[in-house]
Amino acid sequence: MSFRMVARRLGRNILPRFTPAATLHSHATSFGFKEVNEDEKSQLVGNVFTKVASNYDIMNDVMSGGLHRLWKERLVGKLSPFPGMKHLDVAGGTGDVAFRILETINNVNRRAIQDTFEDDLQAETQIYVCDINPNMLDVGRKRAQQRGLGDLGSLVWVEGDAEKLTFEDGSMDGYTIAFGIRNVTHIEKALAEAYRVLKKGGRFLCLELSHVDTPVFKQLYDYYSFSVIPVLGELIAGDRDSYQYLVESVRKFPPQEVFASMIADAGFQKVEYENLVGGVVAIHSGLKI
Repeated sequence: MSFRMVARRLGRNILPRFTPAATLHSHATSFGFKEVNEDEKSQLVGNVFTKVASNYDIMNDVMSGGLHRLWKERLVGKLSPFPGMKHLDVAGGTGDVAFRILETINNVNRRAIQDTFEDDLQAETQIYVCDINPNMLDVGRKRAQQRGLGDLGSLVWVEGDAEKLTFEDGSMDGYTIAFGIRNVTHIEKALAEAYRVLKKGGRFLCLELSHVDTPVFKQLYDYYSFSVIPVLGELIAGDRDSYQYLVESVRKFPPQEVFASMIADAGFQKVEYENLVGGVVAIHSGLKI
């Protein structure tokens, strides 16, 4: 694992300028390895997640060998949640990250807050789970009910677009997005919206499948990605095509340093990233100062 600080100006001078569909004309973008019109991509991605919603968490466990749970714990650890915070988790429909944030806040309450104030702080805490796909949100609500969190006012489910958030400027203490930003049509718009809704001092955190740069490991990872994952999707979820897209979308996502420069260009400072499992995933972070 390695940390990289990416200075905004340095990124502009050294890193190649990335556009999500650099080889396509201005009104086209990539859907996996396919070229599609920009106005088609959102619908196509929506269809994918409608299909995979009911098996999403099971497939995450199978594909990652359960490691996605540790990666999300690492993400939340970097966030350092606190009682009374207002937090936005985007593309978080199944609630995996939001539940971990709430659990961390509850642990802080139990350790450091007197009982007489705990209920008040819990009431002030607001974790917004925003997802463009209603099927994913339905899965999250059901999971919340199963965990006894269904009636908790601190957890708010919102159907919304990462590129056009409905939240007010400077309204959030934190913003997370896990395994979601590579699916948006315009990454730069999603980053701009993240910056807009964060308060000064607010932290942006992104957990995303990324790029392996060790040649031997990359060969093994590519074989697993293209030869094994789609087959698992067909066997477990009955849907090979959706998992073929998910694998392809990772390869179209910008490399770690290029994505870091995009975050800096959106206005964030102290941008850095951490590679996990040799770059299979990376956690990018930035501060709004």
